[in-house]
Amino acid sequence: MAVVACVALVACGPEETREDADAKPSRSSSSARAQEPSATPSASARPGKPTAAPTGDTPAPRTEERAIQRYGQYLHALGREDLHTVCEVAGPAARKAQDQGLGPCTSTYAVVVQMISPEQKKALQTATVDPRRIVVRTPDKIEMPVEAVTASVTFSESDLGSYTLEYLEDDWYITD
Repeated sequence: MAVVACVALVACGPEETREDADAKPSRSSSSARAQEPSATPSASARPGKPTAAPTGDTPAPRTEERAIQRYGQYLHALGREDLHTVCEVAGPAARKAQDQGLGPCTSTYAVVVQMISPEQKKALQTATVDPRRIVVRTPDKIEMPVEAVTASVTFSESDLGSYTLEYLEDDWYITD
């Protein structure tokens, strides 16, 4: 499926614009981060800062639970077409893709979301991650196979792909 190919390219490193790079999140307390709503906020309800990033000076916990939560934020944002949050979480992978000739993260993901069916977008908005199916490579590197995504529709490797999250700069980011 074309969506898979595009998502795979994005997962391997879509570009990030200078604006994306400058939009580094501020940090917040872990209790605020742990309470991501399962309902999709309206565009007007979303703050100007990335919804996936903690705020304040406290780093995000270097835990499997936080990595899973962070990946869930990415999935939900992808379903909502919230490219700002998608690119914040996938920033390192986006930079790799840009270095390989793809466009900026937001424009690359704009193409990706066009390839995702409405049913898949709705499913991504409430998708969860099964912690029994993730693969912890090191304390700083966790793989999220597509099989770990639990949603109202089944996603295949060609639909969504698998991702690697690494703990960088005090939070978890998609790096591959």
